[in-house]
Amino acid sequence: MFYLRTDKYTKGVVAMIEANMSISEIWLAGGCFWGVQAFLSRLPGVIHTEVGYANGNTENPTYEDVCRRSTGHAETVYVKFDTTKISIEKLLDYFFKIIDPTLLNRQGNDIGSQYRTGIYYKNSDDREVIESYLNSKQQLYKGKILTEVLPLDNFYKAEDYHQEYLDKNPHGYCHIDLSILNDIGKE
Repeated sequence: MFYLRTDKYTKGVVAMIEANMSISEIWLAGGCFWGVQAFLSRLPGVIHTEVGYANGNTENPTYEDVCRRSTGHAETVYVKFDTTKISIEKLLDYFFKIIDPTLLNRQGNDIGSQYRTGIYYKNSDDREVIESYLNSKQQLYKGKILTEVLPLDNFYKAEDYHQEYLDKNPHGYCHIDLSILNDIGKE
């Protein structure tokens, strides 16, 4: 298995490799995006991730704007993945290992609407898959699943210093137990 990171030097190679894959994309909000990206980017079949701000009511928000809770955006991770390696359901299984979908506007110590959980899609076929997945998972929780499922209205890439933040700052804050990744190969 190999992990492919895209950068300005490998874009041509990535395009050739992606031509032989079945590519899909989804946007996942699960609290602070640093840990969500660190987790999701390490999953088999995930090709690329970016952190940003989704489904808000202002254009080109900054981190400071979003933290002031005036933009309506959620801290979100864009995920591009190869469906021949990981299905949307399996990706959601992993996502649900790192969030509490019954909390409203909160994950870990992070509180505010920007930390809500959400699953955003562009392909309407994905909506049915996502809703079916959530319906099947509801019985596992005492509380109602509050994760919003919406078409992606907008996504603005976050500032560069937020991209792959925990790779650059391994001791940075993270509300997610990344040791969960150790068990993934054993499933």
